[in-house]
Amino acid sequence: MTLATTPRETSGGLVYRQRLATRVTHWLWAISLFFLLLSGLQIFMARPDLYIGQQSGFQFDNAVLSIDAVQNADGSLSGVTDLFGHRFDTTGWLGVVETASGPTPRAFPTWATIPSYRDLGSGRVVHFFFAWLLVGTLALWLVASLANGHLRRDLLPGRADFRDLPRDIRRHLRLRFEHRREYNTLQKLSYVAVLLVALPLMIATGLSMSPGFNAFAPWLLDVFGGRQTARTIHFLAMLFLVAFFVVHVLMVVLAGPFNELRSIVTGWYRTRPEASDA
Repeated sequence: MTLATTPRETSGGLVYRQRLATRVTHWLWAISLFFLLLSGLQIFMARPDLYIGQQSGFQFDNAVLSIDAVQNADGSLSGVTDLFGHRFDTTGWLGVVETASGPTPRAFPTWATIPSYRDLGSGRVVHFFFAWLLVGTLALWLVASLANGHLRRDLLPGRADFRDLPRDIRRHLRLRFEHRREYNTLQKLSYVAVLLVALPLMIATGLSMSPGFNAFAPWLLDVFGGRQTARTIHFLAMLFLVAFFVVHVLMVVLAGPFNELRSIVTGWYRTRPEASDA
């Protein structure tokens, strides 16, 4: 099956755009990443600090992020976040949040963690379950995409895609979206960044923080420059995926949510001829 545009596509007909494996893994990723994010924040609350290097502690000056609660002179609490040595008041969002019992020292709001209450053990159980679901889903997608040609044909950008990149950026800035069988250049680059870079990086850094896996492959910690650096990279990859999700949903809404959702649910997508970009 090739991606050559047929007369039916040019006239704005329905085309089969998303294979079954793509649709199933898409929704499994969405579910997995949702639970991984909220359970990951639950785990992060046990020590809401990020460092660079192998070790951390009072004798080291390698912190890049710290979320904490401080008591003011009047006895009230304030949430503070230190980022690269710069302190910000984040009361209500980070450090000190509102709960049923009033202002409470807590890194994240209750709605942002699973469970909503402090429970590191349950958070770890949820996180590890969906982490392995993510690993299995990514492996399934990779095997299926190599077998059916989806990776080579639809996702990996070629020379023509890079030549078209400036035009594609201009069209997106003007909110002029193409409705065709092929992914545009920005879609290809963003999907490759998520599927072949961010998700494998999340998995590798997560494994590097596991004592059991360290015993099996101690070299992985050296690759990331230490456990604390791996934890920081893991957190940054999470922020990248959250940003991708926000932009992805925004693009779906702007490009036509019914057509986009039909594509990822049923596989069928309605194309339409595009005006020139003059």
